[in-house]
Amino acid sequence: LKPAAHALFKKLKDEELERLVQVVESRGAWESGCVLAPRGDPRGVKQGLPPQVLLCRLFRWPDLHQSHELKHLCYCTGGQGACGDLAVLCCNPHHFSRLAAPETPPPPYLKASCEHENQGMEPAVTPSRRKRLRHGMRGSCWGSSLGPAPPPPRSSYTSLSWSTVKDGCWCKLAYWEYRTRVGRLYAVHEASVNVFCELPWGSGFCLAQLPATYRSYAVRRARGKIGRGLLLSREPGGVWAYNRSEHPIFVSSPTLSPPGACRLTVLKVLPGYSAKVFDYEWAGDRGGWQLPGEGPCDPHSIRISFAKGWGPCYSRQFITSCPCWLEVLLNQPR
Repeated sequence: LKPAAHALFKKLKDEELERLVQVVESRGAWESGCVLAPRGDPRGVKQGLPPQVLLCRLFRWPDLHQSHELKHLCYCTGGQGACGDLAVLCCNPHHFSRLAAPETPPPPYLKASCEHENQGMEPAVTPSRRKRLRHGMRGSCWGSSLGPAPPPPRSSYTSLSWSTVKDGCWCKLAYWEYRTRVGRLYAVHEASVNVFCELPWGSGFCLAQLPATYRSYAVRRARGKIGRGLLLSREPGGVWAYNRSEHPIFVSSPTLSPPGACRLTVLKVLPGYSAKVFDYEWAGDRGGWQLPGEGPCDPHSIRISFAKGWGPCYSRQFITSCPCWLEVLLNQPR
């Protein structure tokens, strides 16, 4: 990549080079402007890589191959000629994310348990696994994963009907630690919002500002992995989540699950990856629906766990067993 990169650097203006240096040195810690490069003819560049693919491969993802594996982040104005000049495009490597593959399942926590469940049998529960299952689930209204769980009462949810929100925000965020909601709802009026743990990772929803009387070691450890957190953006057709942290996030929403699914799909989104986590068209005007063992499900909400996955192949069966998670309560699209 070295000859191709040097050839590209010679085409950049001094201010573009300076901005690129700042972006690379900070590893994208701060939102930065576009680095504009001439489109040119890729046939004249060694390896034939477009500028954005070249720099993303050089500074972020060595295994990147094609531009269709990338997505412009919502705050990038220099993509596809959006900056008003079709002769240039943005090649800022931190203005892009990689697309998470929705068909990739999370790694199995216990292979034997998953195989038994797929055969319609109750998963084996070892003493150590029983202890892990019990952790964070004591007294949970969602019941135990060791047997049938009655649906929780509707009042146990923070669900927010999108038809009843009149204050102009497109979503509200609720932060949870296990089964306890911490702090007030955070209304989002801008097209995108950063959710992060500690200042000064930018503006947005700072979880460090939410007080809690007590936090267990597991919660404190999980919070330490949130870091830069994630970027939620409302874009044409749906909501996207970009993982800005250095650890995976796990996402579920009704529109991530295939039709007729018996449970919600949980999507693992790796650091630097984006995923469309809610599809407005697919959601339509469906009312509430219910999942076996999980009770009522708000069809207009998204749930995101930081660093810890949940589901039938994990020690945590429900998201209420995750130390730190976010509930995104969507308003009606306009």
